[in-house]
Amino acid sequence: MSLDSITQNIDEAVSGFFEPIATWLGEIVFHSVSVGGADLPLIVAWLVVAGLVFTGWFGFVQVRKFRLAIDVVRGKYDEKGSTGEVNHFQALTAAVSGTVGLGNIAGVAVAVSIGGPGATFWMILCGLLGMATKFVEVTLGVKYREVHADGTVSGGPMHYLPKGLAERFGKKGKTLGKVLGVLASFMILFFGLFGGNLFQVNQSYAQLVSVTGGEGGLMGSSAGALFFGILIAALVGIVLLGGIRSIANVTSKLVPAMAGIYIAACLVVIVTHVTAVPAAIGTIIEGAFNAEGVAGGVIGALIIGFMRAAFSNEAGLGSAPIAHSAVKTKHPASEGLVALLEPFIDTVVICTMTALTIVIANPASWAEARKGESIGGVTITSDAFGTVMPWFPYILTVAVMLFAISTVLTWGYYGLKAWTHLFGRSRASETTYKIVYTVFVIAGSLLTLETLIAMADAVLFMLAVINIIGLYLLAPVVKRELNSFLEYVRARNAGETEKADTDEEPVKTTV
Repeated sequence: MSLDSITQNIDEAVSGFFEPIATWLGEIVFHSVSVGGADLPLIVAWLVVAGLVFTGWFGFVQVRKFRLAIDVVRGKYDEKGSTGEVNHFQALTAAVSGTVGLGNIAGVAVAVSIGGPGATFWMILCGLLGMATKFVEVTLGVKYREVHADGTVSGGPMHYLPKGLAERFGKKGKTLGKVLGVLASFMILFFGLFGGNLFQVNQSYAQLVSVTGGEGGLMGSSAGALFFGILIAALVGIVLLGGIRSIANVTSKLVPAMAGIYIAACLVVIVTHVTAVPAAIGTIIEGAFNAEGVAGGVIGALIIGFMRAAFSNEAGLGSAPIAHSAVKTKHPASEGLVALLEPFIDTVVICTMTALTIVIANPASWAEARKGESIGGVTITSDAFGTVMPWFPYILTVAVMLFAISTVLTWGYYGLKAWTHLFGRSRASETTYKIVYTVFVIAGSLLTLETLIAMADAVLFMLAVINIIGLYLLAPVVKRELNSFLEYVRARNAGETEKADTDEEPVKTTV
């Protein structure tokens, strides 16, 4: 029996078993209601409302403290002797690498095809709102993190939900928090294996095959798939063994590189079609408030834009606080401010650049997709670049590979923290996880497992329901932490360094 037939049998068997479960779970998590003739998934409304609430609660922190966030990333307010494993910039790039991925390339193309150019405007707005949510969850992640005896750090919703709820609501909060912590760990682990790992490898391999001659080309065979999977698994395994320090060292170089390559390519298209820029911007704004030809009109464009942004930047899902918790700081809100830059980079910058490139280039495939033709998002984006650079599919392949590898690395770390919360931090436990994760990398080049990937999306967004309830309940804690850090900044700027630098962060150390 050939490798192709074996993998096909596995795909069919897994899909047949899990399809009813995935369908049922997806119908619950992504349940939609009709609004103005368009379908609005309630989970998207849940995420957007959270962004609105936290934007108001913290007085537009994403606008007022944007400059301060930049200063913190630059190291202006670093503190001597701070507990943690990585600096602010490394924590930011590690977290960004988990969100910037294929959704920024393919998902945006689908959004402007279904929702029209106007979806771009609402995507930007949702990204700006998500900055406030990200600030809240990451501040809590650092506040309630655990620093282990070996200096490593664990954080995320599996830590701040049980600790924070116990601190605020006593015994009942402690019991509820423990249950939520276990559920959060399971959901992060499940998505990490299938969405953050297998799917990324599968899609990057598909793009590689498309530029190397297709199914009959160099990489189109099962042997090519296996070679690709083993190569990526080896790279991921080596970096993963080094922990967050190793991952941060890689992502701090990989993220700026991949973002730079992609944004530079977008700028080439935009500059080449520079005379079309004013009209394109006008089309985006007009489409946001007068979306003719889009299902649901303006509401339809708004919903599609919000969906793309919510699914892309992961604000409120509870994943990013895991990476940010490893930062070296004594003030949790300092990293919360750094984290609000994440949706800005992911959605406001990269997603918008993709959308603007497509609208300006106006490739034939985009016009066909808007008429209802089934055309892949990567194809539309690639065709947009192809209007200026016919050889761009090769550059896009490099970008997809970089996006995918960085996402796999970061979700490998997220999954590890979820695994150790469930099964303990012993060497045997961690080694077992790393072996399982690298095996899933190899499987990603051979299997599609579409049912499990769809199920993983549902599981991750189910976590958002639990996580955001916790964020609402713990928002007063975040307010206190923000005021504490702003006082430190005031003292530091005034030269009161002795007082400021002795302001210690209470951190629970565990063995």
